[in-house]
Amino acid sequence: MFGRFMPSEGQFFELFNQHAALAVETSHNLVKLISSVPDGHAYGQQVLICEKKADRITHDTIELLHSTFITPIDRDAIHTLVTTMDDILDLGEDVVETIELYGIESLTAEALQLANICVQCCEAVQQAVAYLHNMRNARDILRICGEIDKLESDADRVMRTAISKLFREEVDVKHLIKLKAVYELLETITDKCDDVANIIEGIVLENA
Repeated sequence: MFGRFMPSEGQFFELFNQHAALAVETSHNLVKLISSVPDGHAYGQQVLICEKKADRITHDTIELLHSTFITPIDRDAIHTLVTTMDDILDLGEDVVETIELYGIESLTAEALQLANICVQCCEAVQQAVAYLHNMRNARDILRICGEIDKLESDADRVMRTAISKLFREEVDVKHLIKLKAVYELLETITDKCDDVANIIEGIVLENA
């Protein structure tokens, strides 16, 4: 399926690919930011730039959806997929704003570990999205979605361990609250990637 499609139909998959690439770029910049706080302002700015670009792609996708009579996959699935992908970028922006607004000057190895899992999740989302144009890729897509689910579970474990360590060892209550907020946002990025994987699985099961 999807071996042939009208030009406007093909544009949906290209927009998905562009959006996924921005999620990957965002995740790499989050790792760089967390590794270099408080001197990583430029990396934070790159995250904000990616978020704005992703907003435009989301807007363009929805406009195309409204102007396309025949869509390659279910209209609701297109809308849900692109808006959920956009949530990943929004959460990346939230991480940057939290670090800046709270004046966080140091982050932990656990925060970096979570950020690196975000990179793995976003790269897996990009791979799954890249295969989505052809349902002959169904087996590979479902395998990648399974990998995202495992990564999200890894992030859950890392966050639980990190927060437990915070409450046992961090004596500065304000710093504890700040770090907990960053941990939770990073873990939520992996949750959102898992949501995207679930949407993609649904598309595959409906169309393969």
